[in-house]
Amino acid sequence: MVFLIMFMIGVTTAFIGSIAGLGGGVIFVPTMLFLAQVSSEFSWATPQNIVGISLVVMVFTGLSSALAFMRRKRVDIVSGSLFLAGNLPGALLGVYLNQYIQSGLFELLLGFLMLVIVGLFFIKKYLPQRQYDENHEKKTHIHRKFLIAGYEVKYSFSVIVGVLIGFTVGMLSGLFGIGGGSLMVPAMILLFGMPAHIAAPTSMFMIFFSSLLSSTAHIVSGHIIWTYALAAIPGSYLGGVLGARVNQHLRSETIEWILRIIMTIVGIRLII
Repeated sequence: MVFLIMFMIGVTTAFIGSIAGLGGGVIFVPTMLFLAQVSSEFSWATPQNIVGISLVVMVFTGLSSALAFMRRKRVDIVSGSLFLAGNLPGALLGVYLNQYIQSGLFELLLGFLMLVIVGLFFIKKYLPQRQYDENHEKKTHIHRKFLIAGYEVKYSFSVIVGVLIGFTVGMLSGLFGIGGGSLMVPAMILLFGMPAHIAAPTSMFMIFFSSLLSSTAHIVSGHIIWTYALAAIPGSYLGGVLGARVNQHLRSETIEWILRIIMTIVGIRLII
């Protein structure tokens, strides 16, 4: 029964996560923490085991989603690679810090982090909109443009800021096992002016590489229970493919609202 539950958790979290560019860890980790509290069959699920398995599962979620998005030309590989330059070393630091955090504090900090991100989304409309000016392009900035449904979108951001944000997100990802999408997608939308239909796919591209590195570190640390991880992996791959397909039919505003609702529910559940 536990194996079937793990498979279904893999499908559900990857499906929802892929739609919003989360990777699914922000749903997977709280779900596993809840099951550990209410069922003796999940008594093995410590924060370290949960984070480790979550990151292993997200390798396959990120792979399936990123490939699907790349075929549709929605992934900003240039920006994603820049973020990864800071994200990967940050992820290793997060994995190191994870071994020192206790269950109660882990849930409280993760829940608070989720609500802070939701708050940023709600104040987004009150923040001044970043305008792209081709006449004042800076050499220290990345300048990108994409064609979405016949409409050209342009955005730019500082290379240094991009790397620093990537490092911070990578550290929190390795620490909490959430893949980083729940942090990186809001950052890309709010700070860098990227449209949600580019931010979410680019996030999945990053999640594959960052989760691959973080999960390897957790494997070396002995945090992975492979019996349960292997039950969730097929479901996560399937959910990632399905979520990427659904993403194409949703408006950017809809994706952002899905992100807000999911993170509000998860954040409150972790804190109370």
